[in-house]
Amino acid sequence: MTLNILFLTVTIKKRSLNLEEIQRKEMIKKIYEENKNRQFSLHRPF
Repeated sequence: MTLNILFLTVTIKKRSLNLEEIQRKEMIKKIYEENKNRQFSLHRPF
């Protein structure tokens, strides 16, 4: 009986963000919050 086992090594590194990526994430978050607020204003509970 032959048992073949595959060994796999996974390395995880923390990714450093550059200035453009940080600005893009902030813009996405801002747009998301604005849309969420807009949705809440349209669906006000009575």
